[in-house]
Amino acid sequence: MEDFVVVEIERKFLVAGDTWREAPAVYFAQGYLSTEKSRTVRVRVAGDEAFLTIKGETQGFSRQEFEYPIPLADGKALLAMCEQPLIEKYRRKIPAANFVWEVDEFLGANAGLVVAEIELPSEDADFPRPDWVGEEVTSDARYYNASLVRHPWSQW
Repeated sequence: MEDFVVVEIERKFLVAGDTWREAPAVYFAQGYLSTEKSRTVRVRVAGDEAFLTIKGETQGFSRQEFEYPIPLADGKALLAMCEQPLIEKYRRKIPAANFVWEVDEFLGANAGLVVAEIELPSEDADFPRPDWVGEEVTSDARYYNASLVRHPWSQW
């Protein structure tokens, strides 16, 4: 049997303008049970769904990612066990060509920060950049959600 590992290839950008606000938003609350560099363990409640996600260390634009749906009640209970403050944000999904941009508008200690992410099939894939996509921050660890727990954007 062949080994199969799920790999997330993601690029992250700051957002400019307001046209992205036209897409519907879903409220997310997420927290971290582990924020080690070699792995993060995240709990996310998104609307009426909950997920447990384990991510490996980032290499280039890629890292291993394993995500599992969990019961909503479990997700809410696990959030109480996470490092504080929780990451709170509104997420909007915006299609562009054959891709989907995820725009996160942060709340709480990270209010004012707006970041767009795009998942790609390969690190060198070409992708559309809507006019509201600004500076790339993929390589800046300060913008990782796990980093924003310990060093909120409002304290930079």
